[in-house]
Amino acid sequence: MAKKSKIRTPIVCVMGHVDHGKTSLLDKIRGSSVVSTEAGAITQHIGATLVPLDAITRMSGALSKVSVNVPGLLFIDTPGHHAFTTLRARGGALADMAIVVVDINEGFRPQTIEALQILRNYKTPFVIAANKIDRIHGWRVQKDQPFNKTFAQQNERVQGILETKVYELVGKLSDLGFNSERFDRVTDFARNICIVPTSALTGEGIPDILMVLVGLAQRYMTESLKVSADGPGAGTVLEVKEERGLGMTLDLILYDGTLAVGDEIVVAGNEEIIETKVRSLLKPRPMKEILIEERFERVRSVTAAAGIKVAAPKLDGVIAGSPLRVVRGPNRDEVVEQVRHEVQDIQVTLSDLGIIIRADTIGALEALSKELEGHQIQVMRAAVGPVTRHDVIEAGTIKDPLYSAILAFNTPVLPDAIDTLADASMSHVSIFEGGVIYQLIDDYVEWRDAKKQELERQRFEKLIMPAKIRILPNCVFRQSNPAVVGVRVLGGKLQSDVDLLLPGGRKVGHLKQIQDKNETVHEVDAGREVAISIEGPTVGRQIDVGDDLYVDIPERHVKVIEREMLDLLNPSMREILEEFTSLKRREDPFWGK
Repeated sequence: MAKKSKIRTPIVCVMGHVDHGKTSLLDKIRGSSVVSTEAGAITQHIGATLVPLDAITRMSGALSKVSVNVPGLLFIDTPGHHAFTTLRARGGALADMAIVVVDINEGFRPQTIEALQILRNYKTPFVIAANKIDRIHGWRVQKDQPFNKTFAQQNERVQGILETKVYELVGKLSDLGFNSERFDRVTDFARNICIVPTSALTGEGIPDILMVLVGLAQRYMTESLKVSADGPGAGTVLEVKEERGLGMTLDLILYDGTLAVGDEIVVAGNEEIIETKVRSLLKPRPMKEILIEERFERVRSVTAAAGIKVAAPKLDGVIAGSPLRVVRGPNRDEVVEQVRHEVQDIQVTLSDLGIIIRADTIGALEALSKELEGHQIQVMRAAVGPVTRHDVIEAGTIKDPLYSAILAFNTPVLPDAIDTLADASMSHVSIFEGGVIYQLIDDYVEWRDAKKQELERQRFEKLIMPAKIRILPNCVFRQSNPAVVGVRVLGGKLQSDVDLLLPGGRKVGHLKQIQDKNETVHEVDAGREVAISIEGPTVGRQIDVGDDLYVDIPERHVKVIEREMLDLLNPSMREILEEFTSLKRREDPFWGK
């Protein structure tokens, strides 16, 4: 018998900058449509809020004329980033759609931009809520009205301000690569992002947001929303927490199939895959009942999409963001493999050389790695959980010092890791911690660039640089053992402790020391006159007043300078380098190449 499929409720998550009104928008959606006695009242789920279609129709009015087969909208209540970066459904994001909340008066903030990048990575449809329109100076509030009705009541000046602010958002979205327009002017929803001006405080524009979401789901997602109503349940764990009298419980979003008491389920733990049986399923009671009875009401079974609390034995160590699967019939091994595969199959591109990343959840790890990929930063190891001593030791052995770093997103550094870091042999390892992805990456890039400059400087210091000198008349202070003479640096940079050659290529001795105004120095630039001591030659025999001498640069140094450092040499150094290499290449054309 073919399984009857029906359309499940689309799952929506709300994202955006901390104080731009995410929570109040959700509260408004809940509050404006919670009418406890009527049909179509909102039901509060665990970690989610279900807004049925009739409640949406009642608010927006416009939908009553269209036939809609989406049963409503299920809003995930977790903080937006989390909902995205933590919660996956079969390798994609758990949320089908998103609302990105932006303060219309402040515009996009870094966190909003990060949210947009995550949505783009997951190819998730979204709507922009241009929130806080009631803050526009001179705005006349029309409580809970659709946008067009309230907009018509404003005077021309206020309308003009709103238009300008919307176009600023359109411009910014365009810079980020998105086409967008005010929602009532959008004709092609597949091509344009809708911007809905709203006020979470007064409820203005809220009906439109709900309507646009229903419209999007209706038009572009009907296929992907089909679920087998009686198939085995599949869900994502939002949170693992202890409840009094119930022990460890899972807050779960069920996005496919059915879950019932007594079902065998498979979830992922920190160390292993956990198999257990559902002892009870709990839904929060409506507000007024909580006071009289216990907080949860028990249900026998639940069908997607829904939020539900699951109580079962052996739930210690389950990871947030873990897939949950129901075992039906003989497919146990297959289900266990699926869960294992989904947890291990983290969408992270690893390289032989790269940094180490840690995050609190699978999805966060994926989001971080995707952003790093965008910055061409390679990752050698990625894992869920806190930073350990082993991570520090591993980072310490990475050959390239620019990768001796660990990025920890939303996850702690264990004490033994901090102790290991204090060890002198690990002083070159750095750990970056934070809860905002782009900030973490910026911190790492800044550290890496500073380290790069430092290494370049050190390499420069170790290399023997090109230089040409002339022995000055009346400046022979000692003829030999060592010879001490006055010279002018004709070009390049003269360093101590180098060998010297005549232009014919014959080696004449070793420059031991440089004295400038009776002080010993390690290097001097072109144009300076200094005294030098040379071990080996005698003035008047091997060398003489008026002779030009070159610093003898070892062949491997020439290779490094020519390949990697030419851009950093000044014209005088380049000129001397060319003279010196052509002198060497007279006998061997491939010398230093």
